[in-house]
Amino acid sequence: MGERIHRGPGLRASLFPLTGPLRFLLLSSFLIPLGSFMVLPFMSVFLHERLGMGLGTVGVVLAVASLVQFSGGIVGGALADRIGLRRTMVWALAVRTAGFAGLLLALRWPPLAIWALVLTCCGAALYLPANKAYLVHGVDDERRPAFLSAGNAALNAGMAVGPLIAGPFVLSSPGWLFAAVTTLFLAVTAGHARLPGTDGTHPTESKEPARPSLLAGVALLPFAANALAFYLYFHFQHFLAVYAVERASSAFYSVVLLLCFTLVIVVQPLASGLIRRMPYALALAVGFTGLATGLAVLAAGTRAALLAGGALITLGDIVLFLKNDLEALRRSPRSDAVVFGQQRLAAGLGACASGVLGGQLYGLGERAGHTGWFWLLAAVQCLLLPPLLLTLRRRTARLPVSDGDHEGALTRDDTDGRVPGR
Repeated sequence: MGERIHRGPGLRASLFPLTGPLRFLLLSSFLIPLGSFMVLPFMSVFLHERLGMGLGTVGVVLAVASLVQFSGGIVGGALADRIGLRRTMVWALAVRTAGFAGLLLALRWPPLAIWALVLTCCGAALYLPANKAYLVHGVDDERRPAFLSAGNAALNAGMAVGPLIAGPFVLSSPGWLFAAVTTLFLAVTAGHARLPGTDGTHPTESKEPARPSLLAGVALLPFAANALAFYLYFHFQHFLAVYAVERASSAFYSVVLLLCFTLVIVVQPLASGLIRRMPYALALAVGFTGLATGLAVLAAGTRAALLAGGALITLGDIVLFLKNDLEALRRSPRSDAVVFGQQRLAAGLGACASGVLGGQLYGLGERAGHTGWFWLLAAVQCLLLPPLLLTLRRRTARLPVSDGDHEGALTRDDTDGRVPGR
């Protein structure tokens, strides 16, 4: 008889008991996106309709903001290694609070809106790697997917509720909205300042040279897969607002977001163990197929298509985003914060490319009166581009393994082995 597969602890056993700091961190993982998504999902509409920017310009602005928000995570990871996780989170939240205050001032001086948006993205870039590393600090390998999924669930819950609260006010009463978000971030920043520190625990320091480069030890295949996944997903993230509001309403757009975030909240924690055990190649195939199907469905443009397309896209990204993070942690010898920062860099590169190219293509479709073709083109890319990763996978599998390089140490299904990121 074959060996019984070890499935690890269940979700509840993996998470509990939670310490006070972890409970606060999970609460903050809800409150921070709650405030952010009272504003950010509507920025394309706000810049286009309130400030009168063309969609091509809006696409470039969103591309730069996405690049800063995600790619800057590599700086956030390195900063956390230098000054500690708690202090990095506090500084990041202070920067982000200043950005939302800048959006309030931009109502008087509109050009300030772009700089304020970039500032909020800088704060997000610095915060998330330290947040994820603090959440899994001292957690064993089998429990990590549950903790990361719980953090993602809290984050997506905030992302779901924020647009519902803000939808009726973002264009009619943005001043009160920006003031409320700024106040919320001031309170969360003060709470983070009271968290206990985790400084002085960097198990990988003895293996690394002093001040290694930001990309040293990067896990190449998860890095590339994350960049591609975010490039394709951000066609949906950047331009669904304009597409949905035009065909339905801002309130219905909020409902679509609520459905997507609810799926992440419910499905990802329950599926985290399965995703951890899933062979990497299979996870990539499942994830990109979900994205392709969902983007194609959006082209129909009906309310049912918006809901179904959003759901399929979300199910695809549930698999892709979690699996890429877990694989990066497994393959890299760097600290958790640095690994998460490197993965954020990949996400930023993909999201930036999506904003620049997608903004131009969506603008062309709008002028031609056929924006549905924009989604079909994105779906075709989901099918044509991922096979390139198989070439990268075969090439990295042939790389020799040296003492300080884990990138070539691929197993048959890319899922066995310990996580060397602690």
